[in-house]
Amino acid sequence: MASTETGFVITRRRRLYAAAAAATTLLLIGLMALALRPGGIDGADLAIVLLFALTAPWGVIGFWNSAIFLWLRLRTADAVAAVAPFARPDPQRPLAGRTALLVCVRNEDPAGTFRNLDRLMSGLLRAGWGGHFHAFVLSDTDRPEVAQAEEAEAAALAARLPVTYRRRTANEGFKAGNIRDFCLRWGDGYDFMVTLDTDSVMAPDAILRLVRIMEENPRFGIVQTLVTGMPSASLFARLFQFGMRLGMRSYTLGASAWQADCGPYWGHNAIIRVAPFTRHCHIPRLSGRPPFGGDVLSHDQIEAALMRRAGWEVRVLPEEGGSWEANPPTLIEFVRRDLRWCLGNMQYVRLVGLPGLLPGSRFHLWLAMLMFFGAPAWTAMLALLAWRTATLPEGAAIFDPVVGPVLLAVVILFVFAPKFASAVDVLADADQRRSFGGAPRFLAGFAAEFLFSLLLFPITTLAHTLYMLALPFRRRAGWTGQVRDDHAVPWPVALRTLWRQTLAGAAGTAAFLSTSWEAWAWAQLGLAGLLLAAPFAVVTSLPELGRWAARVGLCRLPEETAPPPDLLTAGPAALPPGAPG
Repeated sequence: MASTETGFVITRRRRLYAAAAAATTLLLIGLMALALRPGGIDGADLAIVLLFALTAPWGVIGFWNSAIFLWLRLRTADAVAAVAPFARPDPQRPLAGRTALLVCVRNEDPAGTFRNLDRLMSGLLRAGWGGHFHAFVLSDTDRPEVAQAEEAEAAALAARLPVTYRRRTANEGFKAGNIRDFCLRWGDGYDFMVTLDTDSVMAPDAILRLVRIMEENPRFGIVQTLVTGMPSASLFARLFQFGMRLGMRSYTLGASAWQADCGPYWGHNAIIRVAPFTRHCHIPRLSGRPPFGGDVLSHDQIEAALMRRAGWEVRVLPEEGGSWEANPPTLIEFVRRDLRWCLGNMQYVRLVGLPGLLPGSRFHLWLAMLMFFGAPAWTAMLALLAWRTATLPEGAAIFDPVVGPVLLAVVILFVFAPKFASAVDVLADADQRRSFGGAPRFLAGFAAEFLFSLLLFPITTLAHTLYMLALPFRRRAGWTGQVRDDHAVPWPVALRTLWRQTLAGAAGTAAFLSTSWEAWAWAQLGLAGLLLAAPFAVVTSLPELGRWAARVGLCRLPEETAPPPDLLTAGPAALPPGAPG
């Protein structure tokens, strides 16, 4: 089945995609240079163009993935099958192999973890395939009170279901080391393993589908599902995951058309063939001291690259359904998670040059780094623009009055293209409109999320920049638990955490106001989020606002309109009170 997509067809798709992305990037850079024409191009203008060139590829990639998505949706009866012909396995096919379900935990509240595992294993038993599955809770918890609670929950569950609990006394190798320990101790007894995080929720049917895909395609090493955010009563999480849902569905489907057998792996809600993973995907400890040496935090993309190097295919199932995760409930927790990813992704600098990696795998590693490298480029570019604006003669302008607004519109289009494409797709389909609560409710949610993203972007960009500047001086790296429960962010915490954003916003405002009100008004696209960072964190965390948003259906997800049984039993956070209606 996989062989029909490989060879000449996939190579041609990749070359066309690369040519289109390169040409579009050059056109964007040229448009920036054209917009800076007033007063001539000097050294500062050249610096702005170079910084812009570092930020452009991310938006271009999203734009072309979105264009492919819309083309497929318009031209094919089954867009998913067109790019992933393996996505429709025989649902009656008997299972032959054994699958381990791996839940990796570290200092998290165990109640939700074991409740979800109970639901999943019980569902597999009811489906008649329970004998083919065994669950392993792989704990790296080092807090005694949490470990004690884990042991009690595990003992109660193991008395009824095939569940093994193992706790390591040292967090060696972080999550990758945790999984490798399983592979070396128990891996010989299993054909496949499904990796799950503490906040992962998967439907039994989704697990069975993954196993059948692997058994029908013996050259598949990893199949990654399209993970979507669970409904939440947190206003921050509702807004974020609404936009993420729209962005990821078009981005992932479009990317699958040219990534094909060299797809990404996101570390959870995926199925892996155990034998080649154990043999080929061990990540060595990097020489030197943290942060760039030592154990690797972001293991997933490296493991995908090593699996592909060994000749096994890495695929994405670009279709929503039965695979969820919880998102951080507040801005503070969101930034904390992002910075951990930043640290892990920067270690790819040491790994991207590994011998034998395929070009597609190196691309994924560079893309993962570019996601964070773009932050200091954006920050430096905006700072340079503020300085240039403040030093201009009275009446002068940095940007051409015609080309400048066109450039801004194009940049916004490219950055938001995946969400725009999915919005067009939803509005064009009556069933999808109903699943999101109807067109008026969907449009209101889309507008709210658009404003939310405009405010969030400069906050996280500056956080990434400051973190990366301090990265060479860090001497510790680790995997810590996350606060996943809804909670309000107190003003002192918001101000203490986000004072740098607030100060930068105030400085930028003063610089642009010193020139003209018009310059200040344009600059608000980047400055408003910085100035409002602390109140943004507080307001989006307020439980009463989250409950109100769930009640009126702001940023409603399809799972709230027609709640799946797997989320109804996943605990109180999965479906907020008053969501349907």
